[in-house]
Amino acid sequence: MKEGDSLPTIEKSVSQEQIERYAEAAGDFNPIHLDHEFAANTDFGGTIAHGMMIIAFVSEMMTAAFKEDWLAKGQLKVRFRAPVYPGETVTTFGHVKSVQEQDGNTRVICSVGVRKQNGDDAINGNATVIIPMA
Repeated sequence: MKEGDSLPTIEKSVSQEQIERYAEAAGDFNPIHLDHEFAANTDFGGTIAHGMMIIAFVSEMMTAAFKEDWLAKGQLKVRFRAPVYPGETVTTFGHVKSVQEQDGNTRVICSVGVRKQNGDDAINGNATVIIPMA
């Protein structure tokens, strides 16, 4: 990859069932994700997806782009910008910001994020992957 290259996009529809399955897998039973009555009385007005569930979509995009190198030497630094509600569709986005030779490896820094169907960014930040030089 070179500077300016786009990363593959991943589109996901988020359902309450997915959120519930994620809660089980992660052991995160915060009522903001699961209890409709509780969540309705918060500033969010309803249940929202776990932030880490949405970040996983970025990791899926990075795995599609960088394969095992992402899994072995990938790092994410992101900020949560907006909640994702059940029924919303989100799409990952990203591009290569820089490619640098470093200690016999290639260091690729990417701008990454997840955008909601209304155009708001749910997450944005940077991903770094270290690729061993052959």
